[in-house]
Amino acid sequence: MGELSVRELPLFPLPDVVLFPQEILPLHIFESRYRIMLQSVLETDSMFGVIKWDTTSKTMAKVGCCAQIIKHQTSEDGRSNLITMGQQRFQILEIIRSTPFYSAMVTWISDDHVENLQKLDSQKDLVKEALSDVINLTSKLTNTKKNLPDKLPNNPMELSFWIGAHLGGPVAEEQQRLLEERDTYTRLQREYEMLDHTRKQLAARTALKESFPDIKEN
Repeated sequence: MGELSVRELPLFPLPDVVLFPQEILPLHIFESRYRIMLQSVLETDSMFGVIKWDTTSKTMAKVGCCAQIIKHQTSEDGRSNLITMGQQRFQILEIIRSTPFYSAMVTWISDDHVENLQKLDSQKDLVKEALSDVINLTSKLTNTKKNLPDKLPNNPMELSFWIGAHLGGPVAEEQQRLLEERDTYTRLQREYEMLDHTRKQLAARTALKESFPDIKEN
């Protein structure tokens, strides 16, 4: 990502969207200001910042994730379809302009160095086990075959980002907290609590379904 720890980055605020490192985000660009931004980004290093926009308070989050364009296609009417991939996380230091598009001075952020790797690994294993249980119980309840992805990251930090990105439901606030967290263990711990809560709910519903098989699931 370059040696500079502070740089200018064009920003693309998205309502209730939180991008995590290594995740794919397809985007459709049609507004003129973002067409201008796209042109500028493609002329440089194909990087821009995806940042969560709060539609209620009309404010941007302070931490986002840099997106790199890996594929783009522009139609005759000027609209573009992009495939982007999440790279490094950043923190906004200062918004330096808001027209025609937002641009900010940002600094890259990363997780703190971990002292106790054994503790981190055991937390990662707990999270994987809870995730596996949630998927198996969901399969039972819905009579569908769901499996853990083959290429689930084994690195604790990468796994914590993967889980953050794949949380179900309207969870943008929680995802934003996980993105901003700079301690891998704490992020995994929070995800374990959420998965364990879901696992217990699903187990109760599975037991109910097995005891009363005629009850229809909503």
